[in-house]
Amino acid sequence: MHHNSLTQILAAFFFATIVGFLMQRSRFCNTAALRDAMLFKNYRNTKAMLALMIITTIGFTAFMTVGGGYPIEFEVGINQFVGLFLFGIGMVLAGACTVSTWVKSGEGNVGAMWALLFTFVGMFLFSLFWSATYWPPAPTTMAGVPNLKGLQLGIANAATLQAQTGIPAIVFGLIQASVLGGIFYGIVRRERAAARKREETKASMNIDS
Repeated sequence: MHHNSLTQILAAFFFATIVGFLMQRSRFCNTAALRDAMLFKNYRNTKAMLALMIITTIGFTAFMTVGGGYPIEFEVGINQFVGLFLFGIGMVLAGACTVSTWVKSGEGNVGAMWALLFTFVGMFLFSLFWSATYWPPAPTTMAGVPNLKGLQLGIANAATLQAQTGIPAIVFGLIQASVLGGIFYGIVRRERAAARKREETKASMNIDS
């Protein structure tokens, strides 16, 4: 095995071990980040997700700006919206996102094991559907350019924007990070306001009693 390949494998194993430990101990979950915020007004996971997105956005776009990294290229189209909607429903019903489903499976949660199993079953069946049907036409859809017949809009990421506009990818990354930071700050302000209101209510009750 090539020395660089072995180094990359060991680095990936070390990094994955650290991330897995942190995920298991923190109980972080992407699904909970949105579900808890909308249903229970609990923003613990939401803030963690936003912080993670801010860091990775700046980091990845910085690598792209200097010509490093391996940006993921995928088609953006109607299938993303439909697929993500169905995936979101499934993950809420399962009570966890894919990452936390892996964690719960490792802990011996049988329900999470079934959810993980059928995640792969669904991915396999959809891959067969994708390859066997005319819509979306796989050979032309995966060309990386807009294809209205396949309801695909082409490839979209910071590297694409950098190539098409000549603007460094880090600029787009900082814009996105600023928006995410604004959302994070809004959540913090809302939590502080709610905490002050609870304290005022508690103080009022103590005075009345």
